[in-house]
Amino acid sequence: MLTTARWSDIRFFHKTSGVRYQSCIVAGIACLLFLATAGVHSTEAQSGSAAPFYQQSVVPSAPAKVDSANPHATHAPQNPVATSPQANQIMPLIPCMPGQQVYASENQVQVSQGQINHGQAAHEQPHPGQPHPMSMPGHFSQQHALPHFQGGHPHFSASAPGGQLPPGVAQNLDMNAFRGVLQAQQQSAAHGNPGYIPGAPHGRAVPAGGALSSNGMITTVDGTEVDPHAAIYANCEFPSAKDCRTCHEKIYEEWSVSSHAYAAVSPMFHKFEQKINTLAQGTLGYFCLRCHSPVGTTQKLSRDQAIWEGSPAAKEGVTCIACHRVKERYGRVNGERRMEPGPLTDPVYGSGNGQTLQNVISQPEKYKVKTISGDKTPGQPIHNRIIQFEQISSSHFCVSCHQVAVYPGIKLEVVWEQYRGSPAAKEGISCQDCHMGKVAGKHCGYETAPSAIVNDNPINPHRKHSNHMFFGPGASIAHPGIFPMNPKADRWKMSEWIEFDWRGGWGTEPFEDAVADGKINVVFPKVWEFADDRYDARDIVSENQRKLGVKNKTRYALMENASRVTGPFFESKTTCGSDLKFHYVVKNQSNGHNMPSGSLGAQPQIWMNVALTGPDGTPIWESGYVDGNGDLADLHSLEVAAGRIPHDDQLFNLQTKFLITNVKGPDREFYLPVNVDFDQLPFIRPSGFPVTTMNHPPFIRMEGHSIPPLGERKANYKVPGKYLKKRGRYRLSVRMRSRSEPIYFMRFCDATPEMERAMNESIIDFHEYAVDFEIK
Repeated sequence: MLTTARWSDIRFFHKTSGVRYQSCIVAGIACLLFLATAGVHSTEAQSGSAAPFYQQSVVPSAPAKVDSANPHATHAPQNPVATSPQANQIMPLIPCMPGQQVYASENQVQVSQGQINHGQAAHEQPHPGQPHPMSMPGHFSQQHALPHFQGGHPHFSASAPGGQLPPGVAQNLDMNAFRGVLQAQQQSAAHGNPGYIPGAPHGRAVPAGGALSSNGMITTVDGTEVDPHAAIYANCEFPSAKDCRTCHEKIYEEWSVSSHAYAAVSPMFHKFEQKINTLAQGTLGYFCLRCHSPVGTTQKLSRDQAIWEGSPAAKEGVTCIACHRVKERYGRVNGERRMEPGPLTDPVYGSGNGQTLQNVISQPEKYKVKTISGDKTPGQPIHNRIIQFEQISSSHFCVSCHQVAVYPGIKLEVVWEQYRGSPAAKEGISCQDCHMGKVAGKHCGYETAPSAIVNDNPINPHRKHSNHMFFGPGASIAHPGIFPMNPKADRWKMSEWIEFDWRGGWGTEPFEDAVADGKINVVFPKVWEFADDRYDARDIVSENQRKLGVKNKTRYALMENASRVTGPFFESKTTCGSDLKFHYVVKNQSNGHNMPSGSLGAQPQIWMNVALTGPDGTPIWESGYVDGNGDLADLHSLEVAAGRIPHDDQLFNLQTKFLITNVKGPDREFYLPVNVDFDQLPFIRPSGFPVTTMNHPPFIRMEGHSIPPLGERKANYKVPGKYLKKRGRYRLSVRMRSRSEPIYFMRFCDATPEMERAMNESIIDFHEYAVDFEIK
């Protein structure tokens, strides 16, 4: 009996498990040999079967079963395999519209109307208006995105009148999306209708006689518009966090505003990722995306597509399944982790033993649940099993994305190394204890809350609750209609939200009244031309801003709890006309990692801002000030370079810096770990030098200024005596300030003015206080 490897096994194993990949290849070669010797058998359509949905040759892996109660309905084989007209490639069976034929290669599915061009490979016939599938990847940005259609489908595009596909023209479809439909069809064969798709209108993915309309929807014979996404996303192998929200609303609300949820929609991430790919001639590839969108990486979301064209889970960054569908232990793998594919009802991996879940499943009448994918009976679908995975509760689970080294050998993420040698690690305190506990940044235990609420029934109400906000100092600079994650916002696409001018007052009473009274004239984008839509969008923006306000409180609490400032300590006499010397002591109260932590390389900034005011309240001296762009007055300030403001010689800044070495002369600071002094067109590739011994590649290194766990550092200052000419009461004011990105780096990455403004608005000020003293 012929046994074939599942396509998903090949797709999802080939990057992370060479053994499994090889076994799949062996199985694939066996299939090819079988086809070469036995030939290809075609199946004829049977009355009442799924024949209208399938128009291809099939190698039967098992004889079709006939339902004795309904002899006209056949049950599809467990693993149907189809062959393409090219090279006898093996691929899964794909549903298609009547009159269409489907075949697939590893990277794409091809659908053609009427006939398939047998003489060319799939990638040789890109659809008009789409980039060539084999072209150089671009960037997740609008300028490189595929043509976007109003209410459209990212895998279908209409180029001919009425949206009909022209004869002989192949159309690129997403392989992963259709695999979900295939699985749903196989699971629903028991209904006596293998073409039945759970979640799709009328139970069919593409109704017979339907046509593809110009907006990407499928219009049925009765005029109903069907979104092809409905069935695909409903049965996706990687469920969205919104699917989990039904039972885990508290966890979803916490996660929705977290940096994990923000990872894939961060404007700065996309700008940075594109800039370094451009600088390195595309050789970086998908390196950054592996952590920022693990589902998008697994689904091979093309870099020339906008992020909003990905599946819901791809847009959710580090979504639920990015952790709870991982069953293997990983170490320092630079984000290369395999997630278990499968519908919502498949098992998940967590810290519990699953006994509570089994109690719920055993009482379906009470809890109204179901655990079979495609089950159309009433009830809430839930995962059928929880498998205990101990590593998910330990710091080791965080290593794969929080200990990262780029190809030249520079370590951009070193939090794990810092933690591994810290007092917290010796005491058995985990990352989760401080970042998912009761108090931000402190090991103070956990809250208790139900693990789930099913049919209004709290499940295990006194269970330890891990806060999925993942306390951290990061802030969002995305459009507040896009982030935090909000199911209500799905009413509009991300590309449409970007056009909503929330800063301009759209959707507020004063603005809309002024528009209605003709006091202001605004030309709105078509999607926002109705005032009711703008009012509704404003409500969502306001709700999201309230969530961001809660997040900001935890950011502030984290920085307050993780550090301490004492002083000023005067080192000279406070006499009129004399230099005033003093210092503050900054202590890192975290026992787990440095301050700032070893994340994001040389980007996060924490600095001290000190100001002295005279007896009359006039400012007379300051350190830690910023220029007109928001940059510190150091070597990277454009206004310092132009001579408009003085260089801050006494700046206390804990930011790590990249240093690159030229052919001659000293090192200099640079924004990225790429030595453009040696090579203005760098080609990033694994280093040929023993970087594990040197701890950094040649001619590039990092100069750390962070404070180690429980360590402290002096911030020394001197105020020239010429500023202290008056006797009386002076005031020294101090504050610590923090933000994720310096503005000079954002400009280097071609950030927009709105992004810069949002970053400056996100600065946290903490440990603010003032001390009065006398000058005699």
